[in-house]
Amino acid sequence: MNKAKRKVVIAGNWKMNFTPSEATAFINEVKPLVAGKNGCEVVFCAPYVTIAAAQAAAQGSNISIGAENVHFAEKGAYTGEVSAKMLTECGVKYVIIGHSERRQYFGETDATVNARTKAALEAGMTVILCLGEVKEQRLSGITREIVSMQTKLDLEGVTAEQMKNVIIAYEPVWAIGTGLTATPEQADETCGQIRDALAEIYGRDVAEATTIQYGGSMNEKNAAELLAKPNVDGGLIGGASLVAEKFKAIVDAAQ
Repeated sequence: MNKAKRKVVIAGNWKMNFTPSEATAFINEVKPLVAGKNGCEVVFCAPYVTIAAAQAAAQGSNISIGAENVHFAEKGAYTGEVSAKMLTECGVKYVIIGHSERRQYFGETDATVNARTKAALEAGMTVILCLGEVKEQRLSGITREIVSMQTKLDLEGVTAEQMKNVIIAYEPVWAIGTGLTATPEQADETCGQIRDALAEIYGRDVAEATTIQYGGSMNEKNAAELLAKPNVDGGLIGGASLVAEKFKAIVDAAQ
């Protein structure tokens, strides 16, 4: 296995935090802290209303701005939703799809995740595709089966060529917002199981070239140990992406 084949991506998921003015201030604070850190790609995925302000603040820096969700239709009677075309015209390069909170609170399914993924890819965006097991599944010893099934369902109809624009974020749901974190060994093992599922679909070359992030409460204290593992190629960062110094420490660990 050669990690050099894959790009390291540290992506902050702001969730429902930061107004436009707060986002501007935060980006201005974090820009000098991550400037010149070329060992990874730096991304912040922002609430829809904050994207324009974040884009303006990040202009000329090594920070890319993403969105936290996208609808699968190009347009239509979908009140409250935002299309891929709307996002790309705002300069959005990345979009999170299938986050555990979307699945848990808003009825997201593997079928809708798949539809959103294909719409985003067709619009030229890079997808950060989230998947992972709940605590009961982990305790029952079926993590491999769950993440393999999700990988195959969520990527149904996605081509090997399109996989160049797919990042997978492994989220142990039991570690999201709970303060719990998978051990580095657990994270590496499950990211490897996801990579095995990719190899079944696309072949080992595509699997080895796909960036797989860890998304279960990575922070400034555990980042270095997690990122040192052979199957962990970055992080999807929640709470620690809201504090400039903590986020900087994670980016430093990725160098």
